Amino acid sequence: MGGVLILFSIVVSTLLWTDLTNYHVWIILLVTVGSGMIGFIDDYLMQIKKQSKGLGVLNKFLMQLTIAIAAGILIYANPDFSTNLTVPVFKKFSLDIGWGYIFFAAFVIVGTSNAVNLTDGLDGLATGPVVIASVTYMIFAYVSGHIKIADYLQINYVVGNGETAIFCGIMAGAGLGFLWFNTYPAEVFMGDTGSLSLGSAIGAVAVITKQEILLVLVGGLFVIEALSVIFQVGFFKVTNGRRIFKMAPIHHHFELKGWPEPKVIVRFWIISIILALISMSTLKIR
Repeated sequence: MGGVLILFSIVVSTLLWTDLTNYHVWIILLVTVGSGMIGFIDDYLMQIKKQSKGLGVLNKFLMQLTIAIAAGILIYANPDFSTNLTVPVFKKFSLDIGWGYIFFAAFVIVGTSNAVNLTDGLDGLATGPVVIASVTYMIFAYVSGHIKIADYLQINYVVGNGETAIFCGIMAGAGLGFLWFNTYPAEVFMGDTGSLSLGSAIGAVAVITKQEILLVLVGGLFVIEALSVIFQVGFFKVTNGRRIFKMAPIHHHFELKGWPEPKVIVRFWIISIILALISMSTLKIR
């Protein structure tokens, strides 16, 4: 439940340093705190009350989905917000999905939240990539919130996104502070309180900065971790017990192959940095 420390520092810093009249700030806070509360209840039931199932998979998912859809509705209700989906590299291609954007936004938020949760299996493994993704989206938020730079880069201009950039900086700072104690060998663990809130915050920021599709690249490590579980479970059921990996999520596969934990963690961080740099290069590759 060390995620309480992360959540507390993010909320307090956001209330102190962002423009509280900014519409997007409150949406991101709603998603972050709401997801954090779901994680807190689950952690409390499992770690304190010793209930093996906690909230339960279905209950937790439905609660996450409710918060994400509420955020999607609020985003869609903003008349200044574009429901166009833009594809990186292809500057003239966009697709307006209208009210379907509500469910697309919910999918991004819930998917990212659970992908970060799956990644949080080794000391600092999730925290490092979260910091990297936060810094990357801080840059995306700044350039999309600056009308001249957005026009020059031919990306969507989002009014007030400078405050989103501040939130991303706060999230990166909170993650770095936590990583000091969470790095191998960890003294504190974020639990679902931290992983669900951080993951959903990144998802919400990706939607608000209009770089939703790039999240697949920026958060590529989270995608790989989530897909490893999906493929493992699917293959196990189809083949009646055979496995693709020694264990899923994939970081445990490398552990069982004999990699020391620090090697797995640092190499996964390197992958995250490379993916983040590639994603930032797409701002000019158009």
